[in-house]
Amino acid sequence: MTSTSAGVEYTKVAEIKGPLMIIDGITKASFDELVEIQTADGERRLGRVLEVGFGKAVVQVFEGTTGLTITGTKAKFLGRTMEMPVSQELLGRVFDGLGRPNDGLPEPIADKFLDVNGEPMNPERREYPTSFIQTGVSVIDGMLTLVRGQKLPIFSGSGMPHNILAAQIARQAAVVGTKEDFAVVFAAIGVQYSEAQYFKRSLEESGALRRSVLFLNLADDPAIERIITPRVALTVAEYLAFELGMHVLAILTDMTNYAEALREISAAREEVPGRKGYPGYLYTDLANNYERAGRVKGKNGSVTQVPILSMPADDITHPIPDLTGYITEGQIVLGRDLFRKGIYPPVNVLMSLSRLMKDGVGEGKTRSDHMEVGNQLYDAYSRAQEVRALAEIVGRAGLTGVDLKYLDAGDMFETHFLKQAPDENRPLDETLGRAWEVLSSLPEGELTKIKEKHVKQYYKSDKKG
Repeated sequence: MTSTSAGVEYTKVAEIKGPLMIIDGITKASFDELVEIQTADGERRLGRVLEVGFGKAVVQVFEGTTGLTITGTKAKFLGRTMEMPVSQELLGRVFDGLGRPNDGLPEPIADKFLDVNGEPMNPERREYPTSFIQTGVSVIDGMLTLVRGQKLPIFSGSGMPHNILAAQIARQAAVVGTKEDFAVVFAAIGVQYSEAQYFKRSLEESGALRRSVLFLNLADDPAIERIITPRVALTVAEYLAFELGMHVLAILTDMTNYAEALREISAAREEVPGRKGYPGYLYTDLANNYERAGRVKGKNGSVTQVPILSMPADDITHPIPDLTGYITEGQIVLGRDLFRKGIYPPVNVLMSLSRLMKDGVGEGKTRSDHMEVGNQLYDAYSRAQEVRALAEIVGRAGLTGVDLKYLDAGDMFETHFLKQAPDENRPLDETLGRAWEVLSSLPEGELTKIKEKHVKQYYKSDKKG
């Protein structure tokens, strides 16, 4: 053991196992303390303390342990946790998964250094989310409204266009009707190189990069870095929101890769596995990230989170989406059937829900008929699905006139309201206008979820059935 000005250095490495290094002879160390590993040939890597006790410390090495040996390796305990330098200069920049510049530019000048683990938000100081965020995507704005401070995940499946939807939301999201600053923090976790380039190019070409901070953790980066990427991104989001007063949309994709990295570390530590091999603390760990969204009383800014999860085998009962659903305020589920029909975005609205929508729309916020229109669309599409199933048994000839209207309304909902181009940014008025065109294909008497005054105002009588 050697004491240096920057920390305490140990040279007795007892064991290297997977992404972990066990160091012996520890006299003083703390949980989450940052450790600088130096190999025999002078290469430096970073790690953090996962466990301390009985004179040993378990260190998780971010860049992986490949090439490390028990002899000749030094570990310097730095006496501080991992910190992210933050300032307004982060906007427009691209970083790697650990928060290091990845765009060829120098380190931004920092106003301060913040612990990436964040500080728990005092529940008593939380403010209830009530303000609308426009994404320009009809199905989200019209039926699954995103509200400032909300955490609304997207559940997807392998090969589905969740990354295209994520990039579209990042480009188009805006707070309408205010002059308050809006920023996007985009964390790509364990993505392919081509996907990372797509995100970067998409934000650059649309001009959205100048109000964004992009973190790219690639699939060939050590899995262990994935544990840090969302924490670094959310630290920046919190700084922009609560210290600079900006409204921040944090997009985290793909949280399944994050959970896989957790499982890998858990296995290396020989912990008792929980469901499907994931650690028993998966729920707590996910909550630590998701609960960093919100608003704080007395502060202007907000952090709104859209985590994206690809469900293994499209299984919504898989532990990752299952546990996520308990923590977040609703979910947007992408449907395989709609995807096969070529509909983008393939959102299965009957499995999706935004629990805070009712508090973010309506008179004085969006439009007085907004919530009613959303409810009526749910009702109509649900009925259309039932009629489709019935038509497969009895044929169209066996359906009533009203049933046929619902069948047409269901088709129109998918092709006219749900379907839009990945670069199409629809204002809310257009979204609600399209919704009324779908609803107007039904007889007026079927609109039982909408107040009469709104039916009189918006129902297109030339299509009255």
